[in-house]
Amino acid sequence: MIPYTVNIKLAARTLTGTLNLQNKTAVDWGVQGLIAQGCHSSILIIDPKTAQTIQVLERHKANVVKVKWSRENYYHNISSPYCLRLASGDASGKIIVWDVVSGTAHCEIQEHSKPIQDMEWLWNQDASRDLLLAVHPPNYIVLWNGDTGTKLWKKSYAENILSFSFDPFDASNMALLTSEGIVFITDFTHSKPPGSAGKKVYIASPHASPAHTKPTPAAAPAPTGAKKALNKVKVLITNEKPTAEAVTLNDCLQLSYLPSKRNHMLLLYPREILILDLELSQTVGVVAIERSGVPFIQVIPCSQRDALYCLHENGCITLRVCRSTSVPDEAADPEQNVQELVYDLRSQCDAIRVTKTVRPYRMVICPVNENKAALMVSDGRVMLWELKGHTGRAAANPSSGLSPLYSPVAFCGAPLGPNQKRIQDLCLNSMIGQTLIAGETLPPSSYQQEVQLKFLLTGLLSGLPLPPFAIRMCPPLTTKNINHYQPLLAVGTSNGSVLVYNLTSGLLHKELSVHSCEVRGIEWVSLTSFLSFATSSPNNMGLVRNELQHVDLPTGRCFAFRGERGNDEPPIEMIKVSHLKQYLVVVFRDRPLELWDIRTGTLLREMAKNFPTVTALEWSPSHNLKSLKKKQIAAREAIARQTVSDAEQSSVESSVISLLQDAESKAETSQAISAREHFVFTDTDGQVYHITVEGNTVKDGARIPPDGSMGSIACIAWKGDTLVLGDVDGNLNFWDLKARLSRGIPTHRGWVKKIRFAPGKGNQKLLVMYTDGAEVWDSKEVQMVSSMRFGRNVNYRILDIDWCTSDKVTLASDDGCIRVLEMAMKSASYRMDEQDLTDPVWCPYLLLPRAALTLKAFLLLQPWSGTFTMDITQVDYTEKVEIKGLIQEQLNSLSNDMKSVLQDPELSLLQRCLLVSRLFGDESDLHFWTVASHYLQSFAQARQLSVKEGGEESQTSPQIHLDICHDVLCENSYFQLKTLIYEETSLVDDTTEPRLL
Repeated sequence: MIPYTVNIKLAARTLTGTLNLQNKTAVDWGVQGLIAQGCHSSILIIDPKTAQTIQVLERHKANVVKVKWSRENYYHNISSPYCLRLASGDASGKIIVWDVVSGTAHCEIQEHSKPIQDMEWLWNQDASRDLLLAVHPPNYIVLWNGDTGTKLWKKSYAENILSFSFDPFDASNMALLTSEGIVFITDFTHSKPPGSAGKKVYIASPHASPAHTKPTPAAAPAPTGAKKALNKVKVLITNEKPTAEAVTLNDCLQLSYLPSKRNHMLLLYPREILILDLELSQTVGVVAIERSGVPFIQVIPCSQRDALYCLHENGCITLRVCRSTSVPDEAADPEQNVQELVYDLRSQCDAIRVTKTVRPYRMVICPVNENKAALMVSDGRVMLWELKGHTGRAAANPSSGLSPLYSPVAFCGAPLGPNQKRIQDLCLNSMIGQTLIAGETLPPSSYQQEVQLKFLLTGLLSGLPLPPFAIRMCPPLTTKNINHYQPLLAVGTSNGSVLVYNLTSGLLHKELSVHSCEVRGIEWVSLTSFLSFATSSPNNMGLVRNELQHVDLPTGRCFAFRGERGNDEPPIEMIKVSHLKQYLVVVFRDRPLELWDIRTGTLLREMAKNFPTVTALEWSPSHNLKSLKKKQIAAREAIARQTVSDAEQSSVESSVISLLQDAESKAETSQAISAREHFVFTDTDGQVYHITVEGNTVKDGARIPPDGSMGSIACIAWKGDTLVLGDVDGNLNFWDLKARLSRGIPTHRGWVKKIRFAPGKGNQKLLVMYTDGAEVWDSKEVQMVSSMRFGRNVNYRILDIDWCTSDKVTLASDDGCIRVLEMAMKSASYRMDEQDLTDPVWCPYLLLPRAALTLKAFLLLQPWSGTFTMDITQVDYTEKVEIKGLIQEQLNSLSNDMKSVLQDPELSLLQRCLLVSRLFGDESDLHFWTVASHYLQSFAQARQLSVKEGGEESQTSPQIHLDICHDVLCENSYFQLKTLIYEETSLVDDTTEPRLL
């Protein structure tokens, strides 16, 4: 017979929980399509499309405060491949640059010991894509080489720097938000530090500005509506430091350049967003919240459209889109003639229930498509929202005053063909048409459709609740349960619920509300059921309410195992289930233990009052079940043989007898065979007692006097012929029962809290938990294998321990995480491309460089065939089968809608190039093909118009300009028109004429 093995190998992973307050700003959504989030000292890598945590990075010793994905704004080839690179900064001032695929640190950077305030990868040219700019408190900006960890230059400023923002239109311009104002830098370069200290400006108080102090002429009508609201919050940028009474930037939450238009910046305050025109040095727009409204936390400006994603204190995300206004009256006061940028509320998602411990932290949006948002909540939840567009007219509401939004009937930069397939809501600029500028006419309905926007919750990741935890792994894999085994971990929580995780996928299998108070311990009684106990807070007499529940996983049924018992009694200290899952011992603090039959749920024995106080207890792995089975089978065989004559006996097939034996052996459980089992316990003096249980019979066995070298025994573990005792002084005593030898080892680690043997026949590894960490010992060799200590190599304390498999341990810690680690108890990071995920993840960055470029070329061009295919395994080219298989896995992970569009013969090459660049998150390609596709379409349209006869009416669609975020690449006509209107609305007065810039 050929032997076979089962690969039940579990990946090292971390189950995360609630966030630390310092993690509030540690989140980023990269162009690579993944979200990075700091959770205490770990970093989660989340795939928003499938709502899966696909990597956890662990190396920081302090809480992570900032994370930033590298940019992909460069030409990709085999020497400059696609890569998942992430920078993270912690509260101790350390910056780590990660290779996320392998889970290893590329380099580590340390300048000071204070939390990193802000950081950003440079993006403006190929040569600087490895450069990382960071703010080191209190007032330094340092440029690092993120590839080597080398410091290139360092610059200090007079004020404390809170954050910075680069001008997306000019990489030499950046703004620093300081504790007193804004510092504008106009000579930033990667080759040397800025030469000057920058231009320092202040924000004057709204009530101190000339707009408010200037008397209103008697003949002039009072401003109303939007102008009145704008004047109330109008501020001026000044070079003079405001007075002490003036409102400064102390309550400014955020500063950011607008990526949708040049020379504009936003300042975020709790109750208003100010839009500054840096050429006019004045506010040109405001988004103010009503008195009863919910304050802002964060705002993210979009580049594809002049729109703002706003996060409010109740967890609501709102989308506000800028609308244009007509040219103001030239006879009006020039102070009132500043161009107003009005941002209309177009959509909002549902709020969350905010409590003292549950509040929104941060929001990120997809930088490629800008139509998806992720909300990070303090309890560890990640809510994934997607903006959806619905064509059709909205219900008439004249009081709203909102002009309709239009969605272009186009796909990937080209008009949609009559039979062409498209992806609804691909990106923001395909959902919302270009905002009309003053003087333009409404586009015909045949070219644009009116659209309504709304948020849809498409994914939710939930974390563990607040610690403490009690964890217990289900019974180990054996040859008998191999066909239906699942590696389930039960986690008892502080709120009384029990979470059951499948460690193959790391996903929550079931959440059961079992208790009304904190769960203290869990013991499995089968692969699908467990016992858990919880104790309430003690009353004045020191008595509690004990809850001992039996839970059946498939049905979720729970019942009180001890019936009506449990009120006003000493707290349960521990429960121990025998190896055959027949008996249960319940140990109380100041009361004799109880012995129960698990199969019948009956109390076998409640020990006498003079029974010794139990400090530690463990069941023996030895029993007489095998001998009982042999006796029972032999007796039944004898009965079966006696029922037939000697002549008939020879005709009975041996197979029939063997089948009878199998049936009888399988029916043993129903016949309630009671095997004899043993347990040992120690009292306060260290004396060891031996108790035998068989059916309803309980017998007292031998007693072993205390060992003088041991203190009070705190825990016992027993496997095979090895018994290990741990005491409150940190001593381990290894007993070899067969050789009748004992050996004491002082660990000098303090109180031994728990001891557990690893599963597996002959596996003598031992996991030991102390107050300051954990160790793995080899009980056969009596030597330590690995160690983990709080403050030395980890920054968290261990709350509970257990074995997952024969070579992996699981640790619950006070940072709210549960880690599955190798026996060496090092980092839980792993290679992402070796991870066995529940849902396949589209991420070409996981592939080898050659494979990623092959995949891109395969999606762009297939000249060998008249039709596109999504099966690369049939293509004949020189490549390893394993690489082809990985590429095919990526192709299979694409959505059905995406596959359908890519195989559509109506999809032009330009549209395909633009779509693939979006799929890859390739910034360089995306910018190039967006501009190229637009102008190629424009030239083709102009050529069609030129060949038409003079008298024939044109049926073609009106010319659509390039999005203004492309700035100098836009058409001259559109750029001049925008400039003209800008001049008229911002500079005109009674004595001057409009002029072009």
